[in-house]
Amino acid sequence: MPPTNILFILTDDQGVWAAGCYGNPEIRTPNLDRLAATGVRFANFFVATPVCSPSRATLLTGRIPSQHGVHDWLKEGNVGPDAAEYLRDEVAYTDILARHGWTCGISGKWHLGASQIPQHGFTDWYVHQKGGGRYYDAPMVRNGQLVTEPGYVTDAITEQAISYLDRYAEAGFPFYLGVHYTAPHSPWIDNHPQDIVDSYDDCPFASCPQEPAHPWIVEYMRKRLGDRESLKGYFAAVTAMDAGVGRILDRLEALGLRESTLVIFLSDNGFSCGHHGFWGKGNGTNPRNMYENSIKVPAIFSHPGRIPQGRVEDAMVSAYDFFPTLLDYLGVPLPASCTAGVLPASSPEKGAPTPPLGAGWKPAAQDGLNLPGTSFLPLLEGRACEGREDVVIFDEYGPVRMIRTREWKYVYRHAYGPHELFDLVNDPDERTNLADDPAQADRIADLKARMDAWFEKYVIPAIDGLRQDGTAMGQERPVK
Repeated sequence: MPPTNILFILTDDQGVWAAGCYGNPEIRTPNLDRLAATGVRFANFFVATPVCSPSRATLLTGRIPSQHGVHDWLKEGNVGPDAAEYLRDEVAYTDILARHGWTCGISGKWHLGASQIPQHGFTDWYVHQKGGGRYYDAPMVRNGQLVTEPGYVTDAITEQAISYLDRYAEAGFPFYLGVHYTAPHSPWIDNHPQDIVDSYDDCPFASCPQEPAHPWIVEYMRKRLGDRESLKGYFAAVTAMDAGVGRILDRLEALGLRESTLVIFLSDNGFSCGHHGFWGKGNGTNPRNMYENSIKVPAIFSHPGRIPQGRVEDAMVSAYDFFPTLLDYLGVPLPASCTAGVLPASSPEKGAPTPPLGAGWKPAAQDGLNLPGTSFLPLLEGRACEGREDVVIFDEYGPVRMIRTREWKYVYRHAYGPHELFDLVNDPDERTNLADDPAQADRIADLKARMDAWFEKYVIPAIDGLRQDGTAMGQERPVK
């Protein structure tokens, strides 16, 4: 049986509420809805950090920021003579897939440093120079060169992805293709097709209540509250991106590859457009927040013939579960150990040399990569997944840490607070902070102890997020 292809579509700053298949009747996403109808949609998929670069690094490596060292969006080190490979010493699942015979390509946002250099098993490399920017005449990297991409960048990312698909189909080898849209990240005004923007003129935007300003709101985003043009631009960015997804799915089907391809759709972090009185994600407030809209994202997996169609999965899963799940799905073993910068496993051809990974790479622990996640493959296939009912979700964003169970969420802000405790059963919108309620003291002590034990197991002390400045905007250099 030939290996399964992977088409991984990743968006930027898409709230879990910002798709029709997630219950929003206002925003038009017919192709995401179509994808969900052919697969499983996760209702509780959490990122490990509610901001882009560290979240993407966790998806790629299976490790949390206090292991891989990317703690915030990368402000510096993306292009030019000072460019830095932030994940240079890490093992990505694309490294492993490339060693096992998959050709790996990316079209769109990278934002993990050194954008002019293909990294981690990728051979096809068309990426954004930084992490975002204007949608027309966007700054991109093509063939290692800094270019200004004419036209609308969402379309350019789509067209490059389709070009890769055509080549992969002709060659007949298994592929992993990441399509990383910058949409619906800002800017939203005068940056999207006007006909789509205008189509939202009469939208009431009931799905985005413009609440009174949050007391911790980041000032430069305050002007967005109540701004209909920003709402129209955000919705238009999603709808234009959705059209690109439709084009890619159509080409996949036309090439006869749909039945042999697992299609995954995710966003790198959640987003609020006026919800809770702010615009943004985890850094939309200062101190940083861990609201559901910031840490929960849309997640759809579709593979006709293997993944049951039209399912909604309620189990809680995390971005750090993605790495082991993907390899499990493909039947590729996790590395048992890694030393001297080399993966010890097999290669696609018997006797072929084992290529090195990041220079100077050393294991994070004696048990190999010390991955905090576990595979949720049974959930994809509609089977029972033993132990998932007891899963607890952990997040970090610099000195802010979170533990979330089915019923409770505790947010601990080291060392200055304030801390938060939310009863998610009776207060799902997280309106009432119970952290100072004496009746909750025992519960808080238990949650804090569980959180501390979990992080102690996985954190590399030298790059611990607790060392980070919780008020900084962006990361300027690698921490290791």
